[in-house]
This record gives sequence, structure tokens and C-alpha cells, in this order.
Amino acid sequence: MEDVSFSYRAKEEIISKINSKPKADVCMMGMLTYCNCLSDDEISFLTENKAVADFFVLNTGRITGNENAVLVTEQKKRNGVVLYALDIPEREDRLTLLDYFRMDKSRRLEEADLPKEKFYPQLVAGIFLACGSVNNPEKKYHMEFVMPTIELCNDFGMLLIDNYDITPKHVERKNAQIVYIKESENIIDMLTLMGAPMCSLELMNVKMMKDMRNKINRAVNCDNANIEKSLKAAEKQISDIELIDETVGLYSLPDNLQEIAELRYNNPDYNLKDLGAAIDPPISRSGANHRLQKIAEIADRIRVEKGLALKEE
Repeated sequence: MEDVSFSYRAKEEIISKINSKPKADVCMMGMLTYCNCLSDDEISFLTENKAVADFFVLNTGRITGNENAVLVTEQKKRNGVVLYALDIPEREDRLTLLDYFRMDKSRRLEEADLPKEKFYPQLVAGIFLACGSVNNPEKKYHMEFVMPTIELCNDFGMLLIDNYDITPKHVERKNAQIVYIKESENIIDMLTLMGAPMCSLELMNVKMMKDMRNKINRAVNCDNANIEKSLKAAEKQISDIELIDETVGLYSLPDNLQEIAELRYNNPDYNLKDLGAAIDPPISRSGANHRLQKIAEIADRIRVEKGLALKEE
């Protein structure tokens, strides 16, 4: 139910920003164009959002002059969500609506019938209210629109591409035409465009936290890999030191190599930087590595002389 909650809140926020008659008209145009049924014989609209249902009822009443133009039927679904079925039973009211927006059952809006460009955000918002949803970003980034026809998919896609440089994708699912957006940046832009800046900000915050967690995980994984590599190297170095001690003795090594050999043997968890810092006077990481390589070369010569198999790293 969290996915529905985020989508529900986004739609409520959008409705709250429709604060003028021109904006309400354009939003209604989007809702009607992409509603469930639209013709002279039937206009029906389904929604699970009470604010969206109230908005449709209020503005249909305003446009038709009949405050009882919409018949509202409530149906409780198994998951406890209420589905609002909005129907306009009177033919006269349906014709008034269609005439007001110069629509027919094809739903296609001619360029001359489109609102001014400054109201395109409300048109997109109305389409989202009619057939759109957005997932909780904590789970995944996904916004989709279940479209009545492929032609309306194309119209909507071109509206977003031409005006907002947002390119949605299309798929057919169970005989339904789905337009969807997965890129988090585009979903953020869509929410802001439609009038849901708080939900947009919430998604941005979730994205920032996810990105931060991913960076931390990558850093931890990298550190773990480096630690494992260092431990394997230390294990090989200790093996070399033990071989030298058991054969020719550590006292046979030059003082500088004997010093780092004893440090390494007693501190298997030290990295090269730690070893270099523990030497008196301290030496660099590369200096410590150079001395351990010298020890490795001595150990390898002993193995060859004794006929011992080299250990694989």
C-alpha cells in the first residue's frame, strides 16, 4: 500500500495547486481525454483518490450547470482501497461537456483546441490524474500511464518530448497501452511540472540517500577487497620470513631487512604504510614494500636451492 500512498499524495498535491478556472478547465480536459470511457453515450471515470473524485464532480457541475451531473458509486476493494466510479448519466450533460472542450469519441485534440502553452503543465497533470501512477521511490523509480489507445500514447509522448525533453517508453500489457518513465530525474521533473513539488523533493531526498548508501557500499566493498589483498600478501610475507628463519636464520639478513621481517611477523594485520611508520626512523610505504620484496627474493632462492615448490599467491 506504500506505492499507492506516494501516488495518492502526489495527486492530492496536484489538485491543491489547481487554483483558477483556466487551470481547472485544462486539467479537466486532460482527465476527460484519458478517462475510462468518453462518448455521447457514456462518460465514465474511475479513481481511487477522493480528492480527484471530488475535483471531477465539482468541475463537471460547474461546466454543465448541474451540480448533480456526476453519479458517484463507491466500491471497496479487497485491499481496503475505495474505488470511485464516476458516471454522467444524462446525455445532455455529456454533450455539454464534449461541446465545452470540443471533443468527440476519438479523444484526439486538434492543435487549435489545445490550451495555451503556459497551461500545458495542467494538461499533463490532468492526464496523470486520469490514468497515471507513480511508485514509492524507496522501492523503485517508476511512473506510468495506462492509456486508452495507442494514438493517445503517441500524442502524450510527443507532448512531453517536444515541450519538456522527456522521452517516455511504451509497452503493451494485457491489451493495455502503457507509457512509462523510469529515470529518476525525469520523474522528478514530471512531478514538479504537474504541481507536486513536495513529492518531487521527497523523491530527490530518497535518491540522494540511495546514492550515498551505494557510494558507501562501494567504498566498503573496495576496502574489504584491499584488506583481503593485504592479508593474503601478509600471509605470503610471513611464510617467506618463517622459511628464512628455519633455514638460514633471520640474523643472516641485513639489519634493515631483519627489522622489517620481525615487524611483519609480529604484526600480520599491518599494511605497508603501518610497517613503514613503525620502523625507526620511519620509511615510506614504497620503502617498506621494497624491503619485503627483497625478503621474498631471498626466500624464493632458498626454495630453489632446497627444491621446494613455490607457493601460489
